[in-house]
Amino acid sequence: MFEIYDVVIIPFILGIVELFKRVGVSKRFLPFIALLIGIVVGVVYVADFDWKQGILVGGMLGLSASGLYSGTKNTIEKNGDEE
Repeated sequence: MFEIYDVVIIPFILGIVELFKRVGVSKRFLPFIALLIGIVVGVVYVADFDWKQGILVGGMLGLSASGLYSGTKNTIEKNGDEE
C-alpha cells in the first residue's frame, strides 16, 4: 500500500503548491490544492491505478504536505516574533 520511499512525494507536492502560491493563488486554497495533487499522485503513481487505495494514500500524502507547510510556516512566524 504505502512504502517508506513514497514519502519523498511530499516535498514534490510542496513544490507544486509553492508554484501555485507564487502564481497568485489565494492562500486559503493551497491546502485543497495539496490534497488534490496528493490524490492524483496517489491514484496514478502510488496505487497503480487502484482508485480506492490511491485516494486513501494520496489523501495522506496531500494532507501531510499541507500540514508540513503550515506547521513550518507557523514555527518560522513564532520564532520571528521572539526576536
